[in-house]
Amino acid sequence: MRSMELVVEGECYISGRFERACIGIDGGRISAIARNLEGDRRIDFGSRKILPAAIDSHVHFREPGMTHKEDFGTGSLAALHGGVSCVLDMPNTVPPTTTMSALDEKTEAAASKSLVDFGLFAAVRPGVDIAGLAPRVAGFKLYMAGTTGDLLVPSLSSVERELAEVARSGKVLAVHAEDESLRRKDLASNLSDHLRNRGNDCEASAIRKVARAGEACRLHICHVSSKDSLSLALGQPNMTAEVTPHHILLDRDRPLGTYGKVNPPLRTRADRQALFLAFKQGRFDTMASDHAPHTVDEKKEDFDFAPSGMPGVETMFPIMLQHARDRHLALATVVRALCERPGEIFGIKKGRIDIGYDADLIVVDFMDGRDVRADDLYSKCGWTAFEGMPAVFPRAVMVRGELVMKDEEQAGEFRGRDVVTNGR
Repeated sequence: MRSMELVVEGECYISGRFERACIGIDGGRISAIARNLEGDRRIDFGSRKILPAAIDSHVHFREPGMTHKEDFGTGSLAALHGGVSCVLDMPNTVPPTTTMSALDEKTEAAASKSLVDFGLFAAVRPGVDIAGLAPRVAGFKLYMAGTTGDLLVPSLSSVERELAEVARSGKVLAVHAEDESLRRKDLASNLSDHLRNRGNDCEASAIRKVARAGEACRLHICHVSSKDSLSLALGQPNMTAEVTPHHILLDRDRPLGTYGKVNPPLRTRADRQALFLAFKQGRFDTMASDHAPHTVDEKKEDFDFAPSGMPGVETMFPIMLQHARDRHLALATVVRALCERPGEIFGIKKGRIDIGYDADLIVVDFMDGRDVRADDLYSKCGWTAFEGMPAVFPRAVMVRGELVMKDEEQAGEFRGRDVVTNGR
């Protein structure tokens, strides 16, 4: 039996169940799984559970241009503590990721700061060089309604050529699906007003429109938020769908004020419950955080002027693990949506404890839960809408076989790399 570079031992989540096993790791990838393995180095996690780390396929780390809210250093540190080993960052930065030079700038910032692996999205708008950008991006993002940044494409007819190029590239077209023509612009002073301005019909209409205009693309509907959208977005050919923790756990009746202001909005309890049930049934392909931090001072603005978005990369996986521990969700459903399917959809060899996959692992003790507290979190923004919710945070995290977090403390000087341009 040959010796592995590293052997990790514990109660490993393999093919849908936990079993005592050794994971052999060579060159950052899983090279063997067996009851017993020999290694040059060995880490025995005892009775603790070893799971694949999560892939958060929808984050806004705000760099460049808005680094007072977040940057790749603080955002990736938050991701690491949330059991996320890879993030896909959205293009609505300053400048937006629509040119090769902007992509170069963002890639350089991420490579120099990120503590986890990363991929970058480019935006679709008229005149963007889709073919030139495609080899270097994880996917393309289409904004069908106004939100943070200036990337709104109100008419799909204006980007027919660009959508055709996306289809030819084979890359995923991720869609912020709200129909700008149906969005009301009335003064809003609370979450109910915000919902009234961006009603369920906005989302449903946008999904119908993009399904027709982008039918040749690999469509991925981001942050599905309405019960009326479920039949349109789930189980459709050539279309995958994402849900966020805030849309299945929070609704407009929570006393969150501006801290609950997001796009698409928090909706009714009936919407939230329908989304939770669909997620529980395994109908959603992915869960992503849509981590979109703003400072406390920005969120203290009058409701109508406060920016939309909330942080979530650090709390998503731990809260879902708590729901699995409490048997509100099957662990297999959580792992599929947060680990396995994002890797499959975006072509990233992560998210599974299997031979040939990156050795991205988290170690948890399901008996060692604690409540979410903003004071304990690492995002630069310093607040959370999930304050007080029980969660199971990872005790250790490995990225490509490197122990990047141990006993909930950062270990070493690890830097993440671009999963698109590094042969993934």
